Amino acid sequence: MRIPKIYTEAFLSDNTELTLHDQEAQHIVKVLRMKEGESLRLFNGSGSFYPATILQTTKKSVVIQTSQSEKALSESTLHTHLGQVMSRGDRMDYVIQKSTELGINEITPLTSERCELKLNADRADKRIKHWQQVAISAAEQCGRACVPKIHPILSVNDWIQQNKHQGLSLVLHHRDTQNLGEIQTTPSHVNLLIGPEGGLSQVEIQLATEATFIPSTFGPRVMRTETAPVACLSILQWLWGDFQSPEN
Repeated sequence: MRIPKIYTEAFLSDNTELTLHDQEAQHIVKVLRMKEGESLRLFNGSGSFYPATILQTTKKSVVIQTSQSEKALSESTLHTHLGQVMSRGDRMDYVIQKSTELGINEITPLTSERCELKLNADRADKRIKHWQQVAISAAEQCGRACVPKIHPILSVNDWIQQNKHQGLSLVLHHRDTQNLGEIQTTPSHVNLLIGPEGGLSQVEIQLATEATFIPSTFGPRVMRTETAPVACLSILQWLWGDFQSPEN
């Protein structure tokens, strides 16, 4: 039987009794319908799982007992930061969910010249909170003990300037001819810039390349904005992350 993994913001420690409230308790009692004596695994983003047993449940709280923590083995050795221009509908949810499954560490939603989504400050704050919850749910589902950080919304140019000196930086667009496999380096940190449905403008691409971002492509076909990060992160993990042996 699969043991549920539950995220909590509470402080976790070994062999401790803990009471969960609010959304966490609601999820355990009403969604999972768990009962006293059943097992679960808690995590709070620290990189470890805490096996636990349910001692008591009420409509609004769950009392659990943790045991010895276990270091998670689900994190990639490659640190990845996605700068993704926002899109309408649930496409951004899809990007965050699948990127989390593929080991992303940080995601920054971006605005650009061709960005379809316009948010005022209040709506932007609500969307960030929503996207962070999407990342939490995806981490619970895929067995990660770390949750990707969803940063506040930035412009493409601001994000480029903030990250140009951190690791290897890539800007994806279909008009380039360089294949990712041709990059002669083994980075530990990769920044990935992906534009909206209409693509990044020539000015934005130039700004990125002037900031040492390497233009890269997947081949002759044009991918949708929500497909590109899934394909690229899969390749990055193959080249430099999950599938690398400890000696590499």
